[in-house]
Amino acid sequence: MGVDEQVVAEAYRLAALAAASAAVSVRTAEPRDLAHVIGLFERTWGLGRSPDRAMLLALDFAGNTVLLATQNGKPVGATLGFLGWTGGIHLHSHMAAVVPWHRGGGVGYALKLFQRALCLEQGITEMRWTFDPLIRRNAHFNLLKLGAEITGFLPDFYGRLDDVISGSDRSDRFEVRWSLTSPRVLRALAGQPAPAWHALELWPLDVDFEQLRADDPVGAARRREESRLVFTKAFGRALRPELNADNDYVFTDEPIERAAGLADAAGPADAARPADAAGPADAAGPAAG
Repeated sequence: MGVDEQVVAEAYRLAALAAASAAVSVRTAEPRDLAHVIGLFERTWGLGRSPDRAMLLALDFAGNTVLLATQNGKPVGATLGFLGWTGGIHLHSHMAAVVPWHRGGGVGYALKLFQRALCLEQGITEMRWTFDPLIRRNAHFNLLKLGAEITGFLPDFYGRLDDVISGSDRSDRFEVRWSLTSPRVLRALAGQPAPAWHALELWPLDVDFEQLRADDPVGAARRREESRLVFTKAFGRALRPELNADNDYVFTDEPIERAAGLADAAGPADAARPADAAGPADAAGPAAG
């Protein structure tokens, strides 16, 4: 089923505004751009960590999203996404890279919004991807800036990566769903606040887990193990992670599309009890997918 032309036009308008705000141009990569895309991916994850040129060319030729962001003609960001059909047709946004000196400057946001517009133009209304649940800025970007929702916890999803970012750390991931025309997403893209979720449990995030991992690998490993137990227990109780105003995780059973600003009859979110990583035996049970 197609998407209304006005919805598509508005998506491209928002993407153009995001690109202008980041002072970049975003477009579909051409074959001559693929060396730049590979270079951006390898700058982020290390040599040999990008799909090779033949694979990128095939994905691009088939109509998947291989996108490039440039500033004054120089590549500063790239993203790769491909179609999937598990649980319904969607675009799986697999890789996104921005040069270090442009991170936090809106380039990633511009790439995501252009990806969204391309999907809507093709009648695709859902995107998905995974992210490390301990990286606070990524959680903020995904849940609050974009309005995506967490749908599953995937312990050690990729196995041991040994890349520039993760080193020997476990590759635990949250899967998120970005329902491109949902009220939740439209609210986020309009810059409106997220709800103050009724929190049944709370788990604080480290301000900079990547720095902790570099400075104190043993301490980071403990936090990873603690988080694994907390997340497994929460999903076992059918609770969904959201972020509160302090950018810490709260676990709620409220509807995803709850309107922002509603009074919380059970009291403020920060009244939730901290999640107990060493709680009952079901904390070590199977994770929700």
